Amino acid sequence: MDVRKIREELRMGRSIYDLPLRVTFYARVSTDQDEQINSLENQVQYYTELIQSKSNWRFVPGYIDEGISGGTTKKRDDFNRMIRDAKAGMFDFIITKEISRFSRSTLDSIQYTQELLENNVGVLFQNDNINTLDTDSEFRLVIMAGVAQDEIRKLSERLKFGFRQAIKNGHVLGNDKLYGYDKKDCILTINEGEAEIIRIIFDLYANRKLGTRSISKKLTEMGYTSREGNAFNTLTIRHILENPKYKGWYCGNKTSSLDYRTKKKAFLDESEWVMYPDPSIPAIVPEELWDRANALYKKRREETMSHSSGVSFQNRYPYSAKIICEEHNTTFHRQVLENKKGKQEVWQCKVYRTHGRAACSAPQIRSSELDLILSQIFTELMKDKNAIIDSLVTVLRSVPKEVDYGKLRSRVQEQIDEVACKKDRLLDLSIAGALTVEEFKQRNDAFNVQICQLETQLAAIRQEEEKCADSNLNIAEIRRVLDKELRFEGGINTALVASILDKIVVKKESTKEKIHLDVYLKLGQQYEAVYAMKKGSASIIRLRNTTPRPPIRRI
Repeated sequence: MDVRKIREELRMGRSIYDLPLRVTFYARVSTDQDEQINSLENQVQYYTELIQSKSNWRFVPGYIDEGISGGTTKKRDDFNRMIRDAKAGMFDFIITKEISRFSRSTLDSIQYTQELLENNVGVLFQNDNINTLDTDSEFRLVIMAGVAQDEIRKLSERLKFGFRQAIKNGHVLGNDKLYGYDKKDCILTINEGEAEIIRIIFDLYANRKLGTRSISKKLTEMGYTSREGNAFNTLTIRHILENPKYKGWYCGNKTSSLDYRTKKKAFLDESEWVMYPDPSIPAIVPEELWDRANALYKKRREETMSHSSGVSFQNRYPYSAKIICEEHNTTFHRQVLENKKGKQEVWQCKVYRTHGRAACSAPQIRSSELDLILSQIFTELMKDKNAIIDSLVTVLRSVPKEVDYGKLRSRVQEQIDEVACKKDRLLDLSIAGALTVEEFKQRNDAFNVQICQLETQLAAIRQEEEKCADSNLNIAEIRRVLDKELRFEGGINTALVASILDKIVVKKESTKEKIHLDVYLKLGQQYEAVYAMKKGSASIIRLRNTTPRPPIRRI
């Protein structure tokens, strides 16, 4: 059943239980302990009886994972099968206990519910009181994603702090199998056999001016291979040439996260890298040789790029593929124009972009004009803002903490106690004459190092626990932030636009001076918008809700 049709039925006053739906359920427990298994059996019985008790629903056997962690979906066979069956159209609606049943990560749960909606499958999270078939559910899910994203940002900052502290203490982070070095306990030492090949590569490139392909061939002729016994390919040689560690420098901040959900990253420009000489990294080649090799590498790369054809990348923007030309039923494409006032984002019909003004009379649309119209539409939608904020706060309260610091502390303390016992037994052996003084000292020192490392780890856990306690949910602050966000004081929220907007149709009667639009939201609402352009600024002439009204039921 189509999600839009279901929402129309719900707006007409019908209950979800009145609709003819194929309904299944998902149940999961994270351990295989007896009490958890009993809980799982109770869930299965409850949902089976609930679904079968609704005369309009058709029961579809449920999906059950037991003894499986919610931290990842890779080993949750029934969950993955449920997603595949949903895409195959085998049911319309899923009932589950709470958002954390889908995943411990709120963001992953949101991703899967949105994916299911795209395949016309809704989800009811009973404890969280969220039915993704409700028209306001997408608002709530998007705002939850924003809150969860901020939590990930805080976690990232803590990790970066830990990295900085480790580097400050002389510990080298990163690749444990860096060619040319041996690494143990975060300490790098030069592997002379491999370092010889590194020096040959830099000499061939910077002094003899050979290219990476020629160097690969030369190394093969000389009988040099990688650790795996393979020939050095051009990519490996390029990575060696670009790595500042070979001149004894630290290099960080080379990437930036693009999407917290997909964990995609972008490589930053070299000007944004953090680089400095690091005494804890022994240099294999002189700094001067490394600099000459990289200056040559950059020059050659720039020359290659200037002679090669450009490669275009398609970026995704909130209005991409959502603006439609009524005259040609084609999408508008993005264009950035620059004038005395600066850059501005505009959208032009694909036919106009291809064949010119004579082929299409539709005017170009500026993103700022669409932002103005949608901000007014969203303001109207959010009249019942307090009710939505209340439901969001309820959901946030129910999100479980993902780290049990108490267990972590106990585990490390047990390891400390275990090493202390070993030290006691070692002393007994020494007293009994089973060990020489030198053997006792060597082993005892090793145990002391282990205890020191574990105590450092324990202190770090306690520090993180304190930070986590300080960042407990501040409900008053969350309400204030949500209220401000839903009033759009800082302008249109692009995430909301992308999630809520279905399409905008540019009407045939539109001209440069007067633009007529039909705006369709995924929530089911439709709006007619007319605005005028005068001296480069837009003023709304008319904005009205044209959503078809449900028929009046006569008694």
